Amino acid sequence: MTEKKATLTVDGHEAIELSVSTPTLGQEVVHVSPLAAKGLFTFDPGFQSTASCESSITYIDGGKGQLLHRGYSIEELASKSDYMEVCYLLLNGELPNAEQKEAFTKQVKAEIDVPEQLQAVFNGFKRDAHPMGMLMAAISALSTYYHESIDINDAASREETAINLVAKLPTLAAMCYKHSIGEEFVAPRADLSYAENFLNMLFGRNGEERAISPVVAQAMDRIFILHADHEQNASTSTVRVAGSSGANPYAAIASGVGTLWGPAHGGANEAVLNMLDEIGSVDNIDTFIAKAKDRNDPFKLMGFGHRVYKNYDPRANVMRESCHQVLGELGINDPKLDLAMKLEKIALSDEYFAERKLFPNVDFYSGIVLSALGIPTSMFTVIFALSRTIGWISHWDEMISNPYRIARPRQLYTGYDERPFVKLEDR
Repeated sequence: MTEKKATLTVDGHEAIELSVSTPTLGQEVVHVSPLAAKGLFTFDPGFQSTASCESSITYIDGGKGQLLHRGYSIEELASKSDYMEVCYLLLNGELPNAEQKEAFTKQVKAEIDVPEQLQAVFNGFKRDAHPMGMLMAAISALSTYYHESIDINDAASREETAINLVAKLPTLAAMCYKHSIGEEFVAPRADLSYAENFLNMLFGRNGEERAISPVVAQAMDRIFILHADHEQNASTSTVRVAGSSGANPYAAIASGVGTLWGPAHGGANEAVLNMLDEIGSVDNIDTFIAKAKDRNDPFKLMGFGHRVYKNYDPRANVMRESCHQVLGELGINDPKLDLAMKLEKIALSDEYFAERKLFPNVDFYSGIVLSALGIPTSMFTVIFALSRTIGWISHWDEMISNPYRIARPRQLYTGYDERPFVKLEDR
């Protein structure tokens, strides 16, 4: 990373020299920290033009439609790797060899059970409690079992925490689902793959053998991979901010879950299914396509285009393949899924959408796959959180492993100047 210089001139101040870093990939970054000592700071609502940290984990180029994890393209990882390899990569910086992968997978499988007492926590939730609320509470409760043993300044302790979270999130997520439908929790099975175990805990029953389709298991594994990390998004930034105070890492991850719960962040694939419900029938597609093209109509095609990717979502093509494989494997006769496939075909061939690069994104296809598997929309964001935990904990570990400061944004104050207090009887 090379450095350049920039000069900032502000009326009433001497010229200020600032360093400019040239990253491995991406835009040059002006270091504005010295401005505070000069009585100045920057105004950047939503941090759209601010690099809040230095990271070597994930890189996104929205113009090119590029997503790299530790330098590897998401397309290659999703089509040639599996989630356990991606977890190892994000945590350690390199892909594992066969021996390393086996050891890592064995470590994860050894931690898939949750404390028995924690299961009682779910009894305090209503059956119709939102699964994300249950998941946040369960992760927070999990922290009470490990709080005294965590030394965030010790690399081995941080690794143990990371493995523990990656291992237990599928179990907690499945418990959220089972509680919501009033069924007994299904014990995790170490003889199954990560995705197979999760599917078995969702849909299986204790004491029963349930065959899991390899096509379905691969699709779920790809959903995990494609949502594993996405750079400095709202939830990842939240985890870093929480972690910067020295907070328990379980608390930091729970804060990330809370941020992901927001519909502007983690609810996109759920919004796709809600949109399909609104359209209702294949017969109504033309009407809703016209509404989507009408600037004066509030209707939006959910799952098309992406805020970050201005060309195409690199995760979408991989998920599209799995989506069609799952629908073919299951042979589901569902009008909603027929509607989704018809909508996809029209959007991909319509010049209006092509010119504006409003192609189906990963949320469109993952929402359809999860729906086809019989997973309710209320669980979609829980599965997103399960997948993203490895990204969150990798960023937390990266931050704690290097010099850092507690996060403390500034503000542009527009309130009253100092004024005298008026006693109650005189107001």
